[in-house]
Amino acid sequence: MFSDQLHFLAQLVVSGITVGSVYSLIALGFVLIYKATDVLNLAIGELMMLGAYFCFTLITTYKIPYIPAFLITLVFSAILGILLERVVLRPMIGEPILAIVMITIGLGTVFRSIIGMIWGPLNYVFPGPFSEEPLMLGTIAVSHVHLWAMIMAITVMIVFLAFFKFTTMGIGMRATADDSDVAFLMGISVKKVVAVSWLIATVVSSIAGIFLANINLLNLNLYFIGLKALPAAVMGGLDSIAGAMIGGVLIGVLENLAGGYLDHLFGGGVKEVAAFIILLLIMMIRPYGLFGTKEIERV
Repeated sequence: MFSDQLHFLAQLVVSGITVGSVYSLIALGFVLIYKATDVLNLAIGELMMLGAYFCFTLITTYKIPYIPAFLITLVFSAILGILLERVVLRPMIGEPILAIVMITIGLGTVFRSIIGMIWGPLNYVFPGPFSEEPLMLGTIAVSHVHLWAMIMAITVMIVFLAFFKFTTMGIGMRATADDSDVAFLMGISVKKVVAVSWLIATVVSSIAGIFLANINLLNLNLYFIGLKALPAAVMGGLDSIAGAMIGGVLIGVLENLAGGYLDHLFGGGVKEVAAFIILLLIMMIRPYGLFGTKEIERV
């Protein structure tokens, strides 16, 4: 009996880590834009969903193989991110932060409506190349799509950590995040940094959206799954890339544990709100997140 319970716990934790790694990717999108602009982009979930539907259409309608369709989607997402920053967000420079956040909410609503008009409210099974036979890690079963999602998330995180540490643009983005005025005086193009931040955030969101569509059904509710990454980003600290990674995994594991142990006690639904309940508890203890920078205002 005890071994069965231990096996059940291990299965929940492993599954939570794999899903949480995808949340980490989406949380990275929140953090990148926030660090560069102090704006919380609430359209991330819809951008993620749009990338998934775009890739789905390339595969099913135009018969493009999975990997080329995946790469084309990333190019499309990069262009979309640049256009959004240039056309919609750049004219808002100097405006109140709340106004810009409302713009992102409006963008999310527009994208969600467009997706609904084009693809409708149906559920689609994403035609991924992953085997349906689970991979056994000892006695723990892990699906191939979960495993590859985790591998992709870890790879993207490593690439971006190297990008921020060793490239001129990455160092410029870090400097802008610390103090945009000083970065500007040092000759860094803050506008370019913001544009690249949007580009990266949109591309990363599409990667996460494609893997989430492989894990779950592809439908108009996919954006809500993406919003679970917001508690991950806030929990880790909105100015911490490492916090986004850790926060995503924590949310994935904790919501899986909540679903496994509490759903049957409350008749279901606990897993869906667990991330936000955890966020409230963390914010009451550490309002700046687990790894965020503590700000002290003197009056």
